[in-house]
Amino acid sequence: MSQLKVMSAIEHCRTAALGGHVEACEDCGEWRIAYNSCRNRHCPKCQGAAARTWLAEREADLLPVGYFHVVFTLPAEVAAIAFYNKALVYDLLFKAVSETMLTIAADPKHLGARIGITAVLHTWGSAMTHHPHLHMIVPGGGIALDGSHWISSRPAFLLPVRVLGKLFRRLFLTRLFYLHDAGKLAFFGSVAHLADRRAFMRHLSPVRRKRWIVYAKPPFAGPEAVLEYLSRYTHRVAISNSRLIAFNETDVTFRYKNYRRDGRDRQQVMTLAVDEFIRRFLLHVLPRGFHRIWHYGLLAGSARKTNITHARELLHAEPSPPDVEEDEPIDFRPQCPCCGGRMIVIEVFKRWRQPRAPPDEATRNRENTL
Repeated sequence: MSQLKVMSAIEHCRTAALGGHVEACEDCGEWRIAYNSCRNRHCPKCQGAAARTWLAEREADLLPVGYFHVVFTLPAEVAAIAFYNKALVYDLLFKAVSETMLTIAADPKHLGARIGITAVLHTWGSAMTHHPHLHMIVPGGGIALDGSHWISSRPAFLLPVRVLGKLFRRLFLTRLFYLHDAGKLAFFGSVAHLADRRAFMRHLSPVRRKRWIVYAKPPFAGPEAVLEYLSRYTHRVAISNSRLIAFNETDVTFRYKNYRRDGRDRQQVMTLAVDEFIRRFLLHVLPRGFHRIWHYGLLAGSARKTNITHARELLHAEPSPPDVEEDEPIDFRPQCPCCGGRMIVIEVFKRWRQPRAPPDEATRNRENTL
């Protein structure tokens, strides 16, 4: 049902089905129709405004330090279980990863500090296959456990990825086994046999021994780069309109990255049948009410502002700009594409309705003579 709602919202986005309004320029009289957006979080066309609002709120939280990008990826054997248990397994992924990062960072053998984390869930690969992984943006350091000073990480090193991977594997699998023993996991189709505990243990036996992938990229070049990077990750959906090359009634052609190749060969083109393209897109519809962005440590909950203020004091940085009220309200009216004037709403029409057509020249002349 949720997938049907997503497809219906995307299909009707910015069409007469959702209603809209007519705008006209105050100066030159230019007019245009603007249809309403669906505002669905899975719609490629509706995430731009949401991302800009979210980023504006995050800008005050940035600290004058380097930021690291850390990625935790679920093995394919676990991803197969997550496919049928999205809410439970994705929630477990967030909890296991955040606990892993906070625990290792607080260990005096590594950093010995309380860090801040912004975590973003992605469930897709570049070809829209099911590939759950967590992107984390982490400041290069944290507040000492006694709160007395700021502890900086090394310039190009935050935490050891092998240590992170081992703890992540242990925490995740321990809790996944608990969910299975409690009868909370569901299995269908090709994995229906995993409902049996012995089959479940055999299925996960390889991942209990192999290394779980944790990848840490070098730090960003300043807070502006962090915001620019976040803008590309926080509100992304499985595929954006910019990657589409061509489509017709039978096929869809789009660009994707083949990470098994390097250089120019990495950028490739794929053509899928329409039904397969839609199927892959719908793989990544999140459960209702599930949040794909979470904050942890210094950035968590109501203590975030207090922690950021304290961190700035320890770093001898300028305080965050206070929230000030503008003397004059901001003019949100869009500019006229013809003369640069301001567009005003002259008509609002409801769902499944069309706006009235503007009067033609003959009608205008007749009205003027009466």
